[in-house]
Amino acid sequence: MFRRKIYDDLKAWKDRKGGRYALMVEGARRVGKSTIVEEFVRNEYESYILVKFERVGDEIRDLFQRMDDLDRFFLHLQQYAGVRLHERRSAIVFDEVQLFPLARQAIKVLVEDGRYDYYETGSLISIKKNVRNILIPSEEDTIHMFPMDFEEFLWARGDTVTMPMVRRAFETLEPLGRDMHDRIMEQYRTYMLVGGMPQAVQRLVDDNSFSSVEDAKASILDLYMKDAVKLDGPHGVKASAIFRSLASNLEKHDRTFSPGSVRKGTGIRDYRKAIDDLGESMMVNLCHRVTEPAVDQASHYDEDDLKVYMCDTGLLFTQSFTTMRYDADGVYGSILRGDLNINQGMYFENMVAQELRATGHGLYFSKFPHRDSDRLQEVDFVIVRRREPVPVEVKSGQKSKAHKSLDRFMDKYGDVTGSPFVVHTKDLERVGGITYIPIYMASLL
Repeated sequence: MFRRKIYDDLKAWKDRKGGRYALMVEGARRVGKSTIVEEFVRNEYESYILVKFERVGDEIRDLFQRMDDLDRFFLHLQQYAGVRLHERRSAIVFDEVQLFPLARQAIKVLVEDGRYDYYETGSLISIKKNVRNILIPSEEDTIHMFPMDFEEFLWARGDTVTMPMVRRAFETLEPLGRDMHDRIMEQYRTYMLVGGMPQAVQRLVDDNSFSSVEDAKASILDLYMKDAVKLDGPHGVKASAIFRSLASNLEKHDRTFSPGSVRKGTGIRDYRKAIDDLGESMMVNLCHRVTEPAVDQASHYDEDDLKVYMCDTGLLFTQSFTTMRYDADGVYGSILRGDLNINQGMYFENMVAQELRATGHGLYFSKFPHRDSDRLQEVDFVIVRRREPVPVEVKSGQKSKAHKSLDRFMDKYGDVTGSPFVVHTKDLERVGGITYIPIYMASLL
């Protein structure tokens, strides 16, 4: 059982809203939703019932057809689970509730009854086809769960001291020193390769084998491909094609989504629904172009100009190196030693997108004209930090001080933005109003 930060979020929600709302924990498949929710209710309640809708039979499903007699409903549910419920001291969990939308609709009645607390877990739950014929309860809060972040990855390997030290260095703008920085970068590169899917991390912890890790990630990717195909009607075929082409699309210098990389002769509007469905499934992270830097980013973006990142960088590596599972230890070792010539930029950028998304940022990038160039300039990310739009550039190579686009962005928009950041592979440094941070600090933005 891995320690996850979302546990504290669940506890805070229970103390604040338990009994008055139900809580939906939403996320991509295999990020650990069911595991953490069951651990939470086991620890925080006197008893609980877990209803796994991928396994229950018609007997339980029929209960939700007759919600007029809640005494009968709870009696049968307790008999089914072999668990006694205690008023205001017990919880009921609807696991993978998207498989049975009627249970989600029943939340309104159950919460109003007030006897117990309710938690739901769901994948693809926001996709319209899953809720088309039901009334979404207003008594339901949602919290998103993401793959394990770097600190959780370190916790899984028994390291509880590195990130507090990194956090202090970030807050005080003090470099960590070359030896310590190199040591943390080695750990971070391992994290990037393995990724944050608990199943993959578990394989690393148990087997200390990249080959075993690769088997776990390959099975998750296969599951995601099957999920993509199942998305709404004919859009599922398009969604699976987009998902399959993620690595090749990010490989380009201009990483904005190109319909032609999926199928020649198509345009962005041919894929709009499929892209939205993939984004809602949380298998990918969508990053839109902002038309101008602003605190209200959602009011200033172009929905047809976007980047599509993989939700987990470890999965992106697996998708990129399709033959890696047959020589994973050798390939991983070569990447960690720097012996393999790969496009590090796409993985670093995907990693920063993953870190920003997991810490609550909307994902936006900037593409803008400038008087000193005939070409549009681009800055990788624009975030809102301390109530100001702030540009963030990602540099995976040695020339992290070369950033014309960022300089031109500040020349054009510097009066309305905060101080910029460059995420790179080196130690923390502040030069000329720009803060250069190692990539393992990206989550602290």
